[in-house]
Amino acid sequence: MEERSQEQSYTEPVAGAKSAKSETWEWIKALLIAGVLVVIIRWLLFSPFIVDGASMQPNFQTAERLIVNKLIYDIRAPKRGEVIVFHAPEGKDYIKRVIALPGETVKVEGDKVYINGEEIDQPYLKEAIEQAHQEGRNYNRLANYAEQKVPDNELFAMGDNRSNSKDSRDPSVGFVPFEKVVGRAEVIFWPLNKFSFIHF
Repeated sequence: MEERSQEQSYTEPVAGAKSAKSETWEWIKALLIAGVLVVIIRWLLFSPFIVDGASMQPNFQTAERLIVNKLIYDIRAPKRGEVIVFHAPEGKDYIKRVIALPGETVKVEGDKVYINGEEIDQPYLKEAIEQAHQEGRNYNRLANYAEQKVPDNELFAMGDNRSNSKDSRDPSVGFVPFEKVVGRAEVIFWPLNKFSFIHF
């Protein structure tokens, strides 16, 4: 009886050690898989973006953090009204709103934007424009933009803060080639009290 008891007391720690090693290895594998998934999600599917500047006010504020969907435009082309991030000629990433699509003509006169000769709705700026008009001024105080046709595989984009935005109206930026588009802004995730999905 004593020998059997001793054998049991000897083998239990060994089994426990094997179990601990196995559990440690499972944790290492789980962490490695999680790390790979983070890299895939971060670099291939989604990317964080920090708003820098006032060009998208009143809808986006400086220092807000967004999630950008990098995959969507591999599946389909951008649509009017969507908020995009793109590589600007000066080497920075810009956040702007898609206004006109390839093959369309675009013209800006004060607060009115015309696509193919017809004025478009701008629900994302309705309140700001109405308030400016009540104050007896245009919301957009920059010079008008003469009608131009958007080239194939390019976009015309503007900031929501029409009087303070360096965008496609500026010759140094111009039309945005599809290959320069990083993706579509999907979510404001910081600060937490501003957490919201971005509607188009």
